[in-house]
Amino acid sequence: MIGSLKELTRSAEVITSMPSLRIELDSDAPEAIDGRHIRAVAFQDVRLEYVRRTLDRLGRPDPQRALVVGSGRGLLARGLAAMGHQVTAVDPSPAATEIAAADAQSEDVEVDHRTAPAEDLRLGGQTFDLAFYADTFEVTSELDAVVAQASRALRTGGLLIYDTVNRTIPARLTYLAAFQTLPMTRIMPAGRYAADRLRTPEEMEEVLARHGLGGHEICPFTPASARGLASSVLRRRQGRITDDEIPPLVDFSLTPGKSPVVTYFGHAVKN
Repeated sequence: MIGSLKELTRSAEVITSMPSLRIELDSDAPEAIDGRHIRAVAFQDVRLEYVRRTLDRLGRPDPQRALVVGSGRGLLARGLAAMGHQVTAVDPSPAATEIAAADAQSEDVEVDHRTAPAEDLRLGGQTFDLAFYADTFEVTSELDAVVAQASRALRTGGLLIYDTVNRTIPARLTYLAAFQTLPMTRIMPAGRYAADRLRTPEEMEEVLARHGLGGHEICPFTPASARGLASSVLRRRQGRITDDEIPPLVDFSLTPGKSPVVTYFGHAVKN
């Protein structure tokens, strides 16, 4: 306990001696802590792995017409495009969309970036083979409306993939306390997450079924260690590492067959 107190004291001293870093979502300014992007960077490899694993299991080897909702600064969309998929990316933030489009252009990756809320995607009559919902289900207060839009955007037989946060005590401690309340590890603005917007697998199965999405399966994913996750967030908050240095420190991996403690993937197919 004494060692922990000393460590927290040293961390507080480091924070006060570092340049001021502000919490600002959808910003690539050097002095900004963008929690959405930190999450996207940390999840990128395991998200793409889950997409590959799911498409392989369902026997869908060909490139898909893919929709990414909650695309943020476009990392996942560019990853799917690099896999050969034809990608449309939608995000509610104009600032995030602008950064994503610029990054896609600079990397010579073809992605159709659009700005719209998940509750009203404004896709007209477009339909997709695959829709990946990231950074969406756990922040919306209108889950039924969002899933209805997802179902509408998928062709018959189309695949919905998502990741979200379970409503457990460890998840609340992580997302409600560490990520948006405690000064030393806060990377999100207050109110980004709320207990009633965290989603249990049972709740997800019910809402998906209401909108014609069946065969629901889930797969948890976890960091290599809770200590590594906490340390990486603390060091990023202190300005001691960059976003791009986070992935090997947290090292998320799929844990199929286990009960989801904090984060998990799910997928379902449109009937």
